[in-house]
Amino acid sequence: MKLFKKLLRDIKQTTGQFLAFVLVITVGAFFYTGLVTLSDNLSAYTKDYFQTHNLSDLNVYYDQISKQDVTELGKIEGIQNVEGRYSFDATQSFEDTKATLKVHSIPVNNTINKPTMIEGSIPSRKDQILLDSHYANVHQYKVGEQIKLSINEKDVAFTISGLGENVEYAKKNETQDHKTSGFAYVAEAGVPRIAGSFYNNEMMIDVVEGYDVDRLGQNVEAQSKNLSYVSQISKERTFNYSQLQQTIHNNKLMSKVIPLVLFIIEAIILFLTMSRIIDSQRNQVGIMKALGVKNSSIMLHYMGFPVLVSIIGSILGCVVAASLFIPMIEASNARSYSLPNITFSLSSFSVIPPILLSSAFGMMACYLSGIGMLRERAAQAMRPKPPKKMKKLLIEQFPGIWRRISYSNKLILRNIFLNKQKALASSVGVVVSTVLLITAFGTQMSLQRVADQIEEVNTYDLKVEYTREDELEKLQLPTGIESSYHLSSFPVEFVKGDDKENATLIVTEKDNDLIHFFGENDNPIVLEDSGVLVPKSYADHYQIAVGDTIRIKFANPSFANNTVDMKVAQISNQYSNPSFYCTIAYLKSFGIDYKPTSLLVKASSAADLANVRQFFEQDKQIEFIKDKNDLKESAQYILKQNSFLFIMFIICAVILSFGAIYTISSINIYERNRELATLKVLGYQKSKINRLIFLENMILTTFAVIVALPISGYMYAIIVEALSSTHQQIPDQLSLFVILVSVLLAFLLTTLSSLMLRRKVSRINMIESLKSIE
Repeated sequence: MKLFKKLLRDIKQTTGQFLAFVLVITVGAFFYTGLVTLSDNLSAYTKDYFQTHNLSDLNVYYDQISKQDVTELGKIEGIQNVEGRYSFDATQSFEDTKATLKVHSIPVNNTINKPTMIEGSIPSRKDQILLDSHYANVHQYKVGEQIKLSINEKDVAFTISGLGENVEYAKKNETQDHKTSGFAYVAEAGVPRIAGSFYNNEMMIDVVEGYDVDRLGQNVEAQSKNLSYVSQISKERTFNYSQLQQTIHNNKLMSKVIPLVLFIIEAIILFLTMSRIIDSQRNQVGIMKALGVKNSSIMLHYMGFPVLVSIIGSILGCVVAASLFIPMIEASNARSYSLPNITFSLSSFSVIPPILLSSAFGMMACYLSGIGMLRERAAQAMRPKPPKKMKKLLIEQFPGIWRRISYSNKLILRNIFLNKQKALASSVGVVVSTVLLITAFGTQMSLQRVADQIEEVNTYDLKVEYTREDELEKLQLPTGIESSYHLSSFPVEFVKGDDKENATLIVTEKDNDLIHFFGENDNPIVLEDSGVLVPKSYADHYQIAVGDTIRIKFANPSFANNTVDMKVAQISNQYSNPSFYCTIAYLKSFGIDYKPTSLLVKASSAADLANVRQFFEQDKQIEFIKDKNDLKESAQYILKQNSFLFIMFIICAVILSFGAIYTISSINIYERNRELATLKVLGYQKSKINRLIFLENMILTTFAVIVALPISGYMYAIIVEALSSTHQQIPDQLSLFVILVSVLLAFLLTTLSSLMLRRKVSRINMIESLKSIE
């Protein structure tokens, strides 16, 4: 009990250090609980959501297919359930924009891609429609109201029977734009009203668990030879599913990497500080030993400090995460996805890992710091350490220079070199803080670089996507086009040994100057007819170099799962949606026929661009059109969706850095009470003493920054590597601007801590500090 009272008295005497420690632990717990909640909740929800609403495993598209044909195809081995539907595009014009809706018929006994009803009911009459709830909210539609859609240049009126969301549209497009993009469902009875007669053009397949989807796709295509087969896409390759899985993967990485880095930094600060605290209480340890207190009790007494800090800091971190981080996650998720009724709740058990980790680090620091002292005898521990012998400094060998240095600066130099270990320990804390600041700012700037590259790579005015491959071959382009190039994207599988990974191969003309590529150090590179251009994200993960041969397997059944070995011609930095690129000539060298599906267009002028866009909008065979505004929105979307996380990381880095610098500076003052009291007795003014401490801290910070710069590059590379994957490349180059900002902030935090510690210096009691210990 007495030791507990002493612990409370020690905490009261070092309130600033205790609060700084609590702040450090709070930051780590805040990030850990927030990121783990995001990762676990999103992963568990999407798994349950996809199963409950039965997201289709394979979608097969036809020009026209009857119900009987759908039933017959449903007998193919590997198919558990099959449903046919009719899908078509509709548009709506508003005062300031034009919206496109993807409309599907909904089977009477719908079991695949079942909608989630938000309000109203599923359409049952031919003139009813179930509308995307987000689209309805943006355009202020309500259940029971009339909505007119333009279908095949005819206005068709529907009554909104309900508002809902669907598992196949959890992610509609890259920017989750609800204003110009939506979906809807009509009753099967309404198909003849649109198509003229009843038929399907799409088949949704629920595959038997464990059955090979690719093999099933081949069998379906083979059985569809006498039908108007168009194409097919598996669940894993849909934009909706792949984007969600990539997000979950990235969140899991961040939930492990960022908290781990923060806890390691906390461990270093705890170790440095606890070793200094125990060393400064050497006399008290000797008295406790003399009074018969067991070594284990003394050790547990000092371990109580980090344990108490860990408990309070972890609880505060969880509380702050619940009130700040979780609402941010919910707002970000609502902008990114359409996941009905998803909630992010902080588990009460999530506070346990931060408490255990931080307590373990603190207790280990106490053990390593105090075990040597506890082995000493009581009398030996009660004696002060013998004064260190001070050797002449190197600069003292030059009397001419030494005489010109002021007395205050001589004191600073002598103190630093007399207490090399203490100075080094203080520098380590500042080094850690500077490394964290550089890493945090570097990560945020990397995010900005990812967004910027989108517009640097794509310089076209319009990207026109056609529904059928043969439409581009007979296309007659309008006037006003400066340049245009064909493009086609193939779903492929990257194969290396036993590893297989879904990827995209983009084929275009060699001289296509509307897409730019960048290699090492962002130097421009071009496509070559002699090989394939490989994304750096794949090259780093699979150790691919220029001149190597990689294996590409075409996933589209129309290519009969053709596998080719391609030579690596270039490696390209692709920060967003990394893909393999090759020329038309190189693809044809493998005997593969090339049929473009997209057209990139650059208009001669802004006036011509409006006419060109109008020309393409009138073409019924066009699936969608993207322009520069879409690219800008995509870039801004990336920033908005991820900025809050990295801004919080920067704020937490600043807090951690300040906590480390303040704590170590406070301990330095505590250990130098006798020396500073002596200076006050000799008539030194408070301002001069504060200046001594400030200059000493600045010298140590300067040394720490110099040491931190190479370490920061290494640490940043580790974090980038941990957060990167084949589907996501993060720039691994630190800019000079980031380094300068971080260094200036480190000096600013040192200055701030020095200012806050002035009161501590003014409160030094000269008589008590100068009393003899003997």
